[in-house]
Amino acid sequence: MTRQTWTAFASALVFVIFAVLLVVVPVPFITWGPGDARDTLGTVGSEPIIKVQGIQTYPTSGELDLTVVSVTPAGARLSLPQALVAYWLPHRDALPREAVYVRGKSAEEVQAEDADLMETAQDDSVVAALRAAGQPVTEMPAVYSVTVGGPAHRLLLPGDLVTSVDGVPTSDAEAVSAQIRTHKPGDEISFRVIRQRVPTTVKVKAAQASTADAAPVVGATIGEGYQYGPQISFDLGQEIGGPSAGLVFALAIYDKITDGALLAGGHVAGTGSITPDGEVGPIGGIQEKIAGAEDAGAQVFLVPAPNCGDLAGVQTDMTLVKVATLADAISALQALDTPGGADRVPHC
Repeated sequence: MTRQTWTAFASALVFVIFAVLLVVVPVPFITWGPGDARDTLGTVGSEPIIKVQGIQTYPTSGELDLTVVSVTPAGARLSLPQALVAYWLPHRDALPREAVYVRGKSAEEVQAEDADLMETAQDDSVVAALRAAGQPVTEMPAVYSVTVGGPAHRLLLPGDLVTSVDGVPTSDAEAVSAQIRTHKPGDEISFRVIRQRVPTTVKVKAAQASTADAAPVVGATIGEGYQYGPQISFDLGQEIGGPSAGLVFALAIYDKITDGALLAGGHVAGTGSITPDGEVGPIGGIQEKIAGAEDAGAQVFLVPAPNCGDLAGVQTDMTLVKVATLADAISALQALDTPGGADRVPHC
């Protein structure tokens, strides 16, 4: 074999190896693009996505879509060609992996956190919707988290509403902490809680804190919770994580428990986190969600006010409505059902 032949062969081999590495070796990026839209006023099979019991409900009309971003799963990896294709395709992007996933977290941890955020969004949307509809909601101290292996582990549970400690009524988280501090390490503390709507008593033996004051602790974080009459449950029929469906959930619940069809037969989509007070927060992937909503046939898209600055270059036939609160969204949808309403609602 001549030198020229060996050179050509070596060059071809290097090229093949390089091409294989391009396809096989992962790069530190993820793809980000439009996902599916899901009508929260619709059903999964024969069951409603949002089921409301214990309160009068009213007929709804139209579609109210939550929107999601299609993102590379935390446990998957991209090749360079995949990242480049996503970068050049319309309404898609390739982002540094660490812009979405925290370094060092496993796929299981990411999935668990996303599920927690979705559960919190659902809980907050219920409170915001009930308040907007004028339904009674009582603020109460609640167990936010429990330390694994701590005194309260498997005794107190996240979500427990604390009504009293040692028989002393507790109106807020500070009242719970104050009553715990009246004890010494080793004392048994009696908690009266409401768990899944059932009152129960839980006894926890206090431990000694590692701080200098050696205060008694039970290994539970107490935050703010809410008590209300209606029972509202969610079944999306698929695994969706994160907080960005909060606004749409709240609107769907509000539409179900108030007289008059809020959407008046229209097709509305939106996004945004929500607080129990009804404040709408920013989310990621706003342009991709707008593209997904338009593909699904939506006529109106509700944009969180803080995301208005992220719409540069967006072209859509949908009416983009700027909302800062749940009340803003309700007012805008009501206005859109009147002559010339589209000109009176706030836009980005």
